[in-house]
Amino acid sequence: MQTVVEGNSLRLTTDASVEGVSPERERTRSEGQVERKRQRDELQQEIQELFSDLWQVPRFSGLRSGFRPHVDCFRTEDSLTVLVELPGVDPATVDLVVAEGNLYLAGKRERPRGEGQVYQQMEIDYGTFRRQVALNADVDVAKAQASYDRGVLTIVLPLAQRPATLERVVIEVTAS
Repeated sequence: MQTVVEGNSLRLTTDASVEGVSPERERTRSEGQVERKRQRDELQQEIQELFSDLWQVPRFSGLRSGFRPHVDCFRTEDSLTVLVELPGVDPATVDLVVAEGNLYLAGKRERPRGEGQVYQQMEIDYGTFRRQVALNADVDVAKAQASYDRGVLTIVLPLAQRPATLERVVIEVTAS
């Protein structure tokens, strides 16, 4: 850093050669600091999402809207099965789409309303939800089936004998 007096004004300038650091090295150092800050911010966001999604800590509940249904996914010899906890959700309102090697789920769980209802405690999450499940296998969406029983949506995706097409396919949900 160098101080230069010009007339009645004072000006601070950076003269990297005075400090023994080249301008290229100073620029590289600055870029590295920016990259580390970006990585730190991304890590902080991922940690907050982890707390929000896994433990649903009330302090973090403002970070997301709606709710995030729990999903299990397992593979058998001939199919891929996805289980989604959706108690209180009308299965006719759930959208299921297979595209680009993923299963996309979307819908909404409505909060029941009643005349003169005043809540004492509210812990159940309501609102819209969206989930994306990586399939990690080629599936035959033409033979896919989905059923809803006692609050659990079960989606069975038979494994494909041929590579999957890249077209978007909608799966119809039926009540059991």
